[in-house]
Amino acid sequence: MNDIPDVAGALFTNTYREVKLAGKTAQKPSDKTGSCFDMSKPVSSRAGSHTVEGNQSPDEATPKWCPAMMCHIYPTEKKGPNEYLRKGGVVQDTYKKSSGSPKPHAAGAFKKRENPPNTAFRRFYERNDLPVAVEHKGMKNVISWKVDVDKLDYHHYLPIFFDGIREKEEPYRFLAVKGVEDMLKAGGSKILPVIPQLIIPIKTALNTRDVSVMCITLQLLQKLVVSADLVGEALVPYYRQILPIMNLYKNKNKNLGDGIDYAQRTKDCLGELISDTLSLFEQKGGEDAFINIKYMVPTYESSLNLS
Repeated sequence: MNDIPDVAGALFTNTYREVKLAGKTAQKPSDKTGSCFDMSKPVSSRAGSHTVEGNQSPDEATPKWCPAMMCHIYPTEKKGPNEYLRKGGVVQDTYKKSSGSPKPHAAGAFKKRENPPNTAFRRFYERNDLPVAVEHKGMKNVISWKVDVDKLDYHHYLPIFFDGIREKEEPYRFLAVKGVEDMLKAGGSKILPVIPQLIIPIKTALNTRDVSVMCITLQLLQKLVVSADLVGEALVPYYRQILPIMNLYKNKNKNLGDGIDYAQRTKDCLGELISDTLSLFEQKGGEDAFINIKYMVPTYESSLNLS
């Protein structure tokens, strides 16, 4: 894990660079956490979920096939009993002609999905059930653990911290990411039995399709693979859950033309992170890793068998 950079330590630097230097809008605090210990609004949406067809706006509605007209038409609202023309009445509304045949909308494969602030990590932290606190130091912030990390119950705490890596607000994001790094560094043999409980939080973070969240998740996945023996092989049965998103974003690289990218150390290029993660999966996943990666990512080329 020494060659993988400190993910949590770079969060403050990246935020300062994007907000202060690049002029991007800072993340606003949310007023709906879903915690039972505050007065915030409840959250009904689910992270990474699809848009329900009935909740779409009229501009995003999908045309449907009409057997009577033998063509695709856009659905219209059903009129009530008092909206029909009566005897002797006058038509008030003018009928609008269609601008042309309906065209299907973009699939939105790369569009950000729901990422509500209802993580288990936030709920546990708000009711003081996590033995962590932020310790401010001169160079960078660290976590002040109230107990020794190697004495924690990994079956309970590690999935909670992994569920918080999709947070985008402070201090939840820093505590979750730094907590995962500290637990992976000191976990040893305690990490392997918890792998099945980590798949859903990892899949949820990737399904948000938020580039900043996905970059953090991929870096933590790399640290998870090299954290202990046999962890890479234990992840092979779960490739069908976590690799489809990587297949979708595998070619999402920066195109600078003939320019030079001087910001490789920031680890914000999604395509390069996915390529490095898949190579690490193949190296640590055993003899069955490549065939399973190839099944989910058909364009992947082996980094071990180059002949």
